[in-house]
Amino acid sequence: MKYIILLYTLISLISCQENSKGNADRFKYGTFEIPAGNGLGKTTIIRKDSLQIEYYTKKTTISTDSTVIEKEVERIDTLYITWKNNFAYILRMKNPKTELDEDPIFVQIVKVKDSSYDYSSRIGYSKFRPKGSVYIKK
Repeated sequence: MKYIILLYTLISLISCQENSKGNADRFKYGTFEIPAGNGLGKTTIIRKDSLQIEYYTKKTTISTDSTVIEKEVERIDTLYITWKNNFAYILRMKNPKTELDEDPIFVQIVKVKDSSYDYSSRIGYSKFRPKGSVYIKK
């Protein structure tokens, strides 16, 4: 009888665990990170409610008559995030500075892993489709 109760308890506990692998809903809120690349430093993303705040460094080259200096500039962007479903969302700059910043960014989550997801995006209605990975920051 003890073994039956123990077995029943174990089965109940195992079946109640939430299977988060494959569930992109866990990427809607929290702090995330995109590794450095393509002239940008590491990007830290904070998502809450309908906002996404991005902290990153951008490498710029300043040239004078005699020297060329590479400088990293820290940037902060705030974007509105609208989730279409668990695997697709749209980003829009809160305060666009250029005409390109006014275009929406369409993001599609293509693969979910334990602590990250791979995405494919499209800026505005162009054919430019950046890809990358976003990691949960612990």
